[in-house]
Amino acid sequence: MTSLGYMRISTTDQDLSLQRDALLSAGIDPNHIYEDTASGKRDDRPGLEACLKALREGDVLIVWKLDRLGRSLPHLVKTVYGLQERGIGFRVLTGAPIDTTSSAGKLVFSIFAGLAEFERSLIVERTEAGLVAARARGRIGGRPAVMTKAKVRLALASMGKPETCVTDLCAELGVSRATLYAHVTPKGELREAGKKVMEGR
Repeated sequence: MTSLGYMRISTTDQDLSLQRDALLSAGIDPNHIYEDTASGKRDDRPGLEACLKALREGDVLIVWKLDRLGRSLPHLVKTVYGLQERGIGFRVLTGAPIDTTSSAGKLVFSIFAGLAEFERSLIVERTEAGLVAARARGRIGGRPAVMTKAKVRLALASMGKPETCVTDLCAELGVSRATLYAHVTPKGELREAGKKVMEGR
């Protein structure tokens, strides 16, 4: 069994020393520590991709804190379940006491999985409620617009939250990333296309 460590900071102004020291104290070989300098919401994290590829059955992935790994709760749950399917353990050193190599750790993670499903249900419910309201205001028949007022409102509310997973949001809205970003900025602000939808143009 080999333990691999992963650490991440959002900007070059931050320091990896605390995470590195914690991983080394956990007994991880320095050559088995992977890192990224990127926002947790970004899909392209080469350090994480390399780490996941290097893991083998029986290994354990260790992170300093839970938020270093996942860009959102659904993404975190999906990643850890993917590790479990490959026979790989997951351990968090600080914060939430998660260690999927133990029974107690698996129980804690099952609670996180339940919360992720709850979060997804809320997004679906809000989207459906918005679409029903839009239809009630007369948007019935004809070829539906790719982005409706209800979808733009949901995108505005979701994109302004750091925990939002853009991939999951696009799936719920039924649009591509390009379409989403054409209407709303990553900070949750309206672009020109979004303004046209909200103004009914």
